[in-house]
Amino acid sequence: MGGKRRHRRRSRIGAGGALVAVLSLTLAACGGDSSTSSTPEPGGAYPVEVVTASLPAKQRLGQTTLLRLGVRNDGERALPELAVTISIAGEEGEASSLPFGVRSPEPGLAQPDRPVWVLSDRYPRLAGSDKPAGSEISSKKTYVFGPLAPGATTEAVWKLTAARLGPHRLLYEIDAGLGGKAKAETATGVQPGGSFAVRIFKPPPETVVTDSGAVVEAPRPGEQTQANR
Repeated sequence: MGGKRRHRRRSRIGAGGALVAVLSLTLAACGGDSSTSSTPEPGGAYPVEVVTASLPAKQRLGQTTLLRLGVRNDGERALPELAVTISIAGEEGEASSLPFGVRSPEPGLAQPDRPVWVLSDRYPRLAGSDKPAGSEISSKKTYVFGPLAPGATTEAVWKLTAARLGPHRLLYEIDAGLGGKAKAETATGVQPGGSFAVRIFKPPPETVVTDSGAVVEAPRPGEQTQANR
């Protein structure tokens, strides 16, 4: 479930800090391009609060759900780059290049990264908009939306389809910039972040009603129900 993780700031989820999926939003709280200016990033602490954090805790394989993360700038300065780092917890999640995936330890695989969730096309996007928002940087896990105005609140939405059975923990952290000088902090002085504990189950079997009125599992192609044999 969502909440604030109390960890040292700039920890970048995982040991190496390679697991990144970034959200950042424009000064007017609408989508835009990443900041490519050569202007040095302003330093210092930026008060930030996570006001929305939701993802269903129980999901079925193949089910599509929404991850929502909303952030408010509680300070008097615009955040240089509002960023959200997303990763699957654990060594396999840390090693994966996918923001919603894990890396299989099985040797010799042509593609060792395996999605836990598949991100829909044209996502993430800002709540209330039908247009994709965010621009990728060097990491596949990084999406940048630009500054967030003082006092502004905005929410980003990821549309995800469950693709891997089992329990999973999805982590997120909030940053105020990409250069390491601007630091997002909560009122208690820690980096904003949280996690979601999610279990993905098998979908229920399809059923049919036999001639006798019994409800049974639907037969596979080429098979007959017990009542019709």
